[in-house]
Amino acid sequence: MIKDRIKTLRKLMKENNIDIYYIPTDDDHMSEYVANYFKCREFISGFTGSAGVVVVTQKEAGLWTDGRYFIQAEKQLKNTGIKLYKQRNLGVITFEQFIVSKLPKDGVLGFDGKVVNQNMKDRLATLIKGKNGTISLDKDLIQEIWIDRPEMPKDKCFFLLDKYTGENITSKLTKIKKEMKNMDISTLVFSVLEDVNWLFNIRGNDVLHTPIAYSYALIDNDEVSLYIDINKLDNRITKELNKNNVLIKNYNDIENDLRSLKNKKVSVDKTRLNSYLYSLIDDTNEIVDNVNPAGLYRAIKNKVQIKNLRNCHIKDGVAMTKFICYVKNNIGKEIMSEISVADKLEELRREQDGFISLSFNTISAYKENAAMMHYSATNESNATLNNEGFLLVDSGGTYYDGTTDITRTIVLGKITDEEKKLYTLVLRGMLSLSRAKFLHGTTGINLDILARGPLWNEDIDYQCGTGHGVGYVMSVHEGPQSIGWGKSKNPTVIEEGMIVTNEPGVYMPNKLGIRIENELLALNGVKNEYGQFMYFETMTYCPIDLDAVDPKYMTYEEIDTLNNYHKMVYEKISPYLDSKEKTWLRLQTRSIKK
Repeated sequence: MIKDRIKTLRKLMKENNIDIYYIPTDDDHMSEYVANYFKCREFISGFTGSAGVVVVTQKEAGLWTDGRYFIQAEKQLKNTGIKLYKQRNLGVITFEQFIVSKLPKDGVLGFDGKVVNQNMKDRLATLIKGKNGTISLDKDLIQEIWIDRPEMPKDKCFFLLDKYTGENITSKLTKIKKEMKNMDISTLVFSVLEDVNWLFNIRGNDVLHTPIAYSYALIDNDEVSLYIDINKLDNRITKELNKNNVLIKNYNDIENDLRSLKNKKVSVDKTRLNSYLYSLIDDTNEIVDNVNPAGLYRAIKNKVQIKNLRNCHIKDGVAMTKFICYVKNNIGKEIMSEISVADKLEELRREQDGFISLSFNTISAYKENAAMMHYSATNESNATLNNEGFLLVDSGGTYYDGTTDITRTIVLGKITDEEKKLYTLVLRGMLSLSRAKFLHGTTGINLDILARGPLWNEDIDYQCGTGHGVGYVMSVHEGPQSIGWGKSKNPTVIEEGMIVTNEPGVYMPNKLGIRIENELLALNGVKNEYGQFMYFETMTYCPIDLDAVDPKYMTYEEIDTLNNYHKMVYEKISPYLDSKEKTWLRLQTRSIKK
């Protein structure tokens, strides 16, 4: 099937005089998670991971993805004729280098300009300049192959009330316009879905597990326009938008409005505006490449959101605690599988007040399946759980008062001393980052070593970041902040009100995967002559599996941190449990000693 699709694509490439065709993961808004309509890379390759690109020539085809997906990609690309290139591994050619090396002189590189950002388009154009190469960005060749391609989503939007957002549309528009004045720009293009949805306090159901609606926005001097499928808006949303003098236009009207801009100073984010829309902006305009200020505003949670999130995490912690109690008490007594326990966890989350949806597809991974960081159980891979080894569950929920992301690795029975050691090393890293105290001005690059340190001391690493931001009733992955190191150097300073995940891990192919994840809230501490000190408040309330903890590998300080955390978990969660669950949690959160 995949081979046939590649064959048809090559035929279309010949007909359109295209030598190399580039297929990214993105949608028209450069989103991480996309609607089914946009899953072109998945369609052409069979690879279902959330990150990766495919490049096709007449003789070769390759897929590039990161360390989270190496094992998964190897399995899914088998017998497709597509070669896996492991990004950032030593000696592995990048997809850009591949394109340059394979493009003939005077050759043509093709892609759908709507799903490739302007920054990438400029970069590719520069790279192929030496071969006098050209770019064709108006050909969506996948559209011609994908006969039963899904339609664009049409579900209704809903309005997020002020009691949840903590800020109304008027206030947000005022802040953005003030920022535009400071930036000395007349026009600001909103191309990031999360920015648009945040600005107007709307949420949608266009992407599975991500409550956003496909839309654009444009602020041109004092005129504010929202571009969306108008049929998605109810009377409440329309009323709120009209109250703020927002012009409601059809989704594709953004094209004509960009064409009509003349002699303006226009701010766009080239990494998030697709190259097709960028090409519509007239040359009489001065284009300024800036990150949209909305991104930082939404990353810093306000007091109302923080209050709501604390409540949200208690609810989510109750569901997770009940889930772990159920699994550990029933393993071996009833038949369980990766999928069945994931369904059970969703059922428990749905019982919580204000539940909207899962925040992403639950990763329920037993034993060696957990070595795939973003494993997704299928009917074919669905493992039966037994009284041994680890079950890794990475999951989250979206509620009206927040979005959560949590991972627990659960002991199902017999484990080895080495497995206990690895689990304890991961735990030590997680605890170290949790109790960090740092001066304002610190970035995630500076903090990452705290989580990796115990593993690095044993010559072990994990091939992904340590943490990411989390949206508010929004995408579970949010920037600009992150915790990580290496080539992706993120200069974003950790600010008060930012949320980051804390999720070190160990992944051993064909053996096991261990990850422990809590969410952290950055807060201001003491301010003195040295500056503003900051610290993290742990937002996640759920027991760590003490059956896998070996105190001999821990310091006294680490043991105290764990004991204090477990004391907090019991205080927050136990009031919502029945007597048997409460007794179980008391044991699970007991103090340990060296």
